[in-house]
Amino acid sequence: MRLMSSGPALPPEILTVDQMAAADRSAIRSGTPGIVLMEHAGRAVAEAVHARCPRGAVAVLVGPGNNGGDGFVAARHLARRGRDVRVALFGAREALAGDAALAAARWTGGIDAWNPALIDGAATVVDAVFGAGLSRPLPASVMTMFDAARDLHCVAVDLPSGVEGDTGNASTGVLPAQATVTFHRLKPAHVLFPGRALVGEIVLADIGIPGNAATGMAHLNGPTLWREQLRWPDWYSHKYQRGHVVVVGGPPQRAGAARLAAHAALRAGAGLVTLAVPSDALVAYIGDPKALMVAPAAEPDGLRSLIAASKVRAAVLGPGNGVGPETRRRVAVAAEAGLSLVLDADALTSFADEVDSLGALCATAEAAVLTPHDGEFRRMFPDIQGDRLTRTRAAAERTGAVVVSKGPDTVVAGRDGQAVINANAPAHLATAGSGDVLAGIIGGLLATGMGPFAAASAGVWLHGEAGGDHGAGLIADDLVGRLPAALRSAGK
Repeated sequence: MRLMSSGPALPPEILTVDQMAAADRSAIRSGTPGIVLMEHAGRAVAEAVHARCPRGAVAVLVGPGNNGGDGFVAARHLARRGRDVRVALFGAREALAGDAALAAARWTGGIDAWNPALIDGAATVVDAVFGAGLSRPLPASVMTMFDAARDLHCVAVDLPSGVEGDTGNASTGVLPAQATVTFHRLKPAHVLFPGRALVGEIVLADIGIPGNAATGMAHLNGPTLWREQLRWPDWYSHKYQRGHVVVVGGPPQRAGAARLAAHAALRAGAGLVTLAVPSDALVAYIGDPKALMVAPAAEPDGLRSLIAASKVRAAVLGPGNGVGPETRRRVAVAAEAGLSLVLDADALTSFADEVDSLGALCATAEAAVLTPHDGEFRRMFPDIQGDRLTRTRAAAERTGAVVVSKGPDTVVAGRDGQAVINANAPAHLATAGSGDVLAGIIGGLLATGMGPFAAASAGVWLHGEAGGDHGAGLIADDLVGRLPAALRSAGK
């Protein structure tokens, strides 16, 4: 996904459809007429169309609301540039109201019937039919028009029609866009799948709405949100000051998972990392990097003693541990010791039927971050439905932990409803061990002293940055080696 902004920087705040409507109303109350906002929006659409498709006829498909009004303005500006512009209105012109009616009145060209024949000979189509406000299936005649336009370059206004602005869910028949021009702030659907796969390049246009016109509880993940919490060593730092992480290991045949997490915790900034492993698995865990310490302390009593004697600040549990009561007891030991926890993989599945018990342990710990992928999430929270943002917030509220719902559009949520949506992760991260590395990164950041929400958000972004830096052919081991560059990028 490519993001562009007409302002100096892309604002990280994400607004729901209602919050964006509130921002519009606030701007109007402050003295900017709605038609002025519409003029700015339509001009931005025209500029995006002309920059990407400078030749050929343009078919502008407009709807009955303000999205259609933006389309009428765009058509007028494209015609002024000498473009061959055709406009088709879905609905009756006399049904237009408010600013949309005024924008239509300023369009001096013709308005064609809603007929796929309009598409013949066009090079570009502008989808200004419904935008973000539609939450019902697309009408059949709209789908027919869209079917006729599928071979054209499409620029959508706000969102491709049929994509729900708050969820990213898509109706049957949506016309995928090569570029989407939206205004003031992103909406969840721009970064949540499947909407994210349908918007193409996103152009965020400044149309004159004040930055403080409305606030939201979700943000696009990026270093500006948590950079100040990154803990860099100074001349007086020592390894214990930077934080000690314990990563609990399991049977020797699963040693790779915990080793990846431990290595990642070191690279993420922990001062030292100890692998607490079964005594009969020591040989499987000893190796590079030599900075990793290994202790025969996977059993609850041994783990308790290690934590008490070694100034441990954070623990990563789950990768390669095995599912069952033994893993639950290890989690309990770490929580009762007051550590910051990262619970992944087997540590999550071990509590699939005991989520309330897990929540109690999370409350006992200094902090807790849960990192389920979709399968683990369904096992733990079978009753929580909805889009990824809604589900993640609900799980965080239930457990009291920071929840990282992993996927192509990973969401991090805290119990207070704050959330970030991540957009920098490449598809190459879908490889064995990738999640173990993420758990280790978050554990290492927690050990340095970052708060749990910031550590989880930073960990997800660094994980995606490392994966994108490597590209094709990525395996989980490669991610660890790319972390220093990702950290340097985050610190700029």
